[in-house]
Amino acid sequence: MCRHLAYLGPRSPLERLLTKPPHSLLRQSWAPRRQRYGTVNADGFGVGWYAPGDPVPARYRRAGPIWADLSFADLARVVRSGAVLAAVRDATLAGADAEAAAAPFASGSWLFSHNGVVAGWPDAAAPLVATLPPVDLLSLPARNDSAFVWALVLHRLRAGQDPDRALAETVREVARAAPASRLNLLLTDGTAIAATAWGDSLWYRTEPGRGTVVASEPYDDDPLWREVPDRTVLTADSTGVLLAPAAEPAAVPPKEPCT
Repeated sequence: MCRHLAYLGPRSPLERLLTKPPHSLLRQSWAPRRQRYGTVNADGFGVGWYAPGDPVPARYRRAGPIWADLSFADLARVVRSGAVLAAVRDATLAGADAEAAAAPFASGSWLFSHNGVVAGWPDAAAPLVATLPPVDLLSLPARNDSAFVWALVLHRLRAGQDPDRALAETVREVARAAPASRLNLLLTDGTAIAATAWGDSLWYRTEPGRGTVVASEPYDDDPLWREVPDRTVLTADSTGVLLAPAAEPAAVPPKEPCT
């Protein structure tokens, strides 16, 4: 239902990640290669990035397709960052909320994106409403399923949970309430990435001196790309990538080194 990407590494123009690769997020907006549900991601897009010395990310979001925004090409050419999260959107329910419904969602230093759908939305979410404080429900940034999932994740982060645990527990909770949901989540604070593969494709590549990318699908044919198994939670930082089962808590496996 979307394509998204997160990057940590040396400062680089946004275009190197989002528009210039042969199968970039721009191209994935109309011709994804590995998207299992939907074919065109034209219901909005967004990018969030971090500037040196500032933990609060900037965002640029629009309600229309990324290919129709002529200003974005200039922005992507000149803006440089070492931490980025971006997404192109195929809406579960098209219509209301315009760019407010487009990822990345943000709070403080966090950026978040959801690729998938809460099956049976909004009725299926009813059992989960009581798990959130009223102020969180009243401050939802949009009325779509992704914004609600973000509220569930953010509630756990504010309670002090680690990002990987917050994502994994949210995925399990939503999947119990709506078993057919697809819940590929992507989260960063500019220093680390956490993600889940739950019902759609997820890939990563990591290389010394070039950083780590986690994405719905590879943006080129570099053999360094590795597919993440379904029902997995991923964490990444400057030392490597860690994969663990998302379905149930498990012992922590060793990290894959960047060397």
